[in-house]
Amino acid sequence: MQINFAAREVAIKLVYYGPALSGKTTNLKALHELIDPSRRGRLMTLDTRDDRTLFFDMLPLVFKSSNDSGAMSLRVKVFTVPGQVVHASTRRLVLQGADGIVFVADSQISETEHNAESFLDLRTNIKEMGRVLSHMPLVIQFNKRDLPAIRTDSELEELAARGKDPVFKACALTGAGVLESFYGIVECTWRKLEAEHALSSKIGVDPKEFMDTVATTLGYSGRADALAKASVGGAKP
Repeated sequence: MQINFAAREVAIKLVYYGPALSGKTTNLKALHELIDPSRRGRLMTLDTRDDRTLFFDMLPLVFKSSNDSGAMSLRVKVFTVPGQVVHASTRRLVLQGADGIVFVADSQISETEHNAESFLDLRTNIKEMGRVLSHMPLVIQFNKRDLPAIRTDSELEELAARGKDPVFKACALTGAGVLESFYGIVECTWRKLEAEHALSSKIGVDPKEFMDTVATTLGYSGRADALAKASVGGAKP
């Protein structure tokens, strides 16, 4: 996290992590389409010939508090990591300074082992940075819920019940679950930073009102708390 009092801005970094072809880039593309055009930056991608993200995507989003003109804004920079094994060093580089993580798992039963290997890779990289994954804001998204031969809803609920991290179901190609997952990690990250740095009192932003603004900026017309409660099992953001 970075706080720029002169610019009245708080900047946080969120990273989408997961195995190759699990839908990390598709999540960012869906977010870019859904968010208010006046509040989003340019989506940058670098793909190989087989359409896999080689390095990372960066999607800077800006959320401003509706309190008054003096309130600070939250700038969110969203990255994805390359899932291929050969790009391990790039994943570690992108993870540096991450404030929150969305782990994008592939719901297909055939990808169970790849999901586990990628999660272990995430935990190892975080540990090598001198951090502990269980102490970081983390949500888990099971993507590709539209495909056949996937883990059932009851299986995901059982899996989620074993841990504390919020679990979301998604189909990034259609946008289903994309907002919920992103809102979940923003809220988890904001709560963590609030607990550690008392941001509300420092920057004059009411947490609930701010998260309502986040939901509106994301193009969500319903109640913001519905987004927060969309997870299955695990802890609610």
